[in-house]
Amino acid sequence: MISLKKEKIFRTFDEHFGRGYSIYENSFKVRDETAFFLVKGEENKKLILVSREENSLKGFDIEKKDKIGDTHFGFCRLTHDNAKALRKIFANLNPVPCLNKASFGTGDRLGVTTAGHLRAFKGSKLFPFLAQQSVRENERTGRNWRNVLDDAMWGVFEFGYDGPFGADADHIKKKEDLLEAIEEGFTMFTIDPSDYVKELSKLSESEKNEIYQSILKKQDLSEYLNKEYMINGKTLKFDEKTLRDAAVVYFDAINHVEKMYKIIKEIKDEFDFEVSVDETETPTSPLFHIFVAEELKKREVNFHNLALRFIGDWQKGIDYIGNIEKFKEEINMHAEIARYFGGYKLSLHSGSDKFSVYPYFAESTRGIFHVKTAGTSYLEAIKIVAMYESGLYRQIHKFALETFDKDKASYHVTTDLSKIPNVDELKDEELPKLFENNDSRQLIHITYGSILNARDENGNYLFKNKIYRVLFEHEKEYYESIEKHIGKHLKLLEV
Repeated sequence: MISLKKEKIFRTFDEHFGRGYSIYENSFKVRDETAFFLVKGEENKKLILVSREENSLKGFDIEKKDKIGDTHFGFCRLTHDNAKALRKIFANLNPVPCLNKASFGTGDRLGVTTAGHLRAFKGSKLFPFLAQQSVRENERTGRNWRNVLDDAMWGVFEFGYDGPFGADADHIKKKEDLLEAIEEGFTMFTIDPSDYVKELSKLSESEKNEIYQSILKKQDLSEYLNKEYMINGKTLKFDEKTLRDAAVVYFDAINHVEKMYKIIKEIKDEFDFEVSVDETETPTSPLFHIFVAEELKKREVNFHNLALRFIGDWQKGIDYIGNIEKFKEEINMHAEIARYFGGYKLSLHSGSDKFSVYPYFAESTRGIFHVKTAGTSYLEAIKIVAMYESGLYRQIHKFALETFDKDKASYHVTTDLSKIPNVDELKDEELPKLFENNDSRQLIHITYGSILNARDENGNYLFKNKIYRVLFEHEKEYYESIEKHIGKHLKLLEV
């Protein structure tokens, strides 16, 4: 008879199955006379079930069974059905709403990084959104909401994390994507109404007036003209032109947000809701911020996070570009407006690597904020490729140069490819230093979809499976790299 004590189970497993497997010791859990833990094989990872009662293994899709004495061992693939079965047993493997706590999102485009992210969160007071991907990212990586949540859950289980975590369905524009995310169990929904946001610079005065008059036929906005807002010692007040412009830019977008909110509200009782109005050419002025907040409150949209378009350049994968003093002045004003309306969180999009502004962002919001990252973890993954498979990295780099012009169309970047060293002139040990070059970082950051989807004439992936193989073989180094890099983000955001 084998005891269900961890040390004895591990010893028995090593004696009988140990060749080719290593155990993730922190994953070990026991529930109702059944033990569960994760192991790493030569090709993939397995969930191991251990019980004296064979019936206890029911409910799982078991690939292989073995019996040692009177104890049954089940080997399971990391499938969706097995993830569902495990979530039913261990409630902590299900994401939960964060509500008003300070939070940080670690998007994982490859689905193998969560355990590394959790190493970074150790000791942090920030609430982790471990499952976070946008609709665009899913389209470009060939993943879906189910994959994103399952992959994060297996990372939570592997690490042995028992705390709460969230799942953010990011930048949702369409009802179909929203309903799928709700169905899969996401707890936060970031609505992107940018298709309904109008750019003032593209409208003539007569067009602005025409749109405004059509809005006034639907809703009386005159109350704004009789109200003053005292923010940071300044009196803010709408005049006719500012009110017109705010309504023209945001009115249709807010209507769309309201519709999406009501869809969720009919299905879920408690959830995190973020409104993203950061996808505009011009920064969000304090009065525009007030207009958005007033309209959302008026429509009883209970939003927890609001993403604005801040001044400066918020490019992917590199630090903030702009006047820090002006940013500090602006963020203080926006944070005060958020407190004026009840204290929702300001959300920082394209939040990866913005080290120079994190302390001011955290301080001005008094620790009531959300930050989203994603591409920076992917960059750490490809840096591992550069460190350990230089030939593969060189191929990826050259392919990225070919697809960059096409891929950059959906991003605002000022990447100068001429400033990137020629990889053919670099020694292998110099390749990782490319990730200290802003232009090279953006080259790799932006082309991820093309890299992961590239196939040869036979339909086989050119790079994707090879990238996963490198990360699998150098998992320890990858997790350490993620821990250090994301940890730098978190440390600067601690208030």
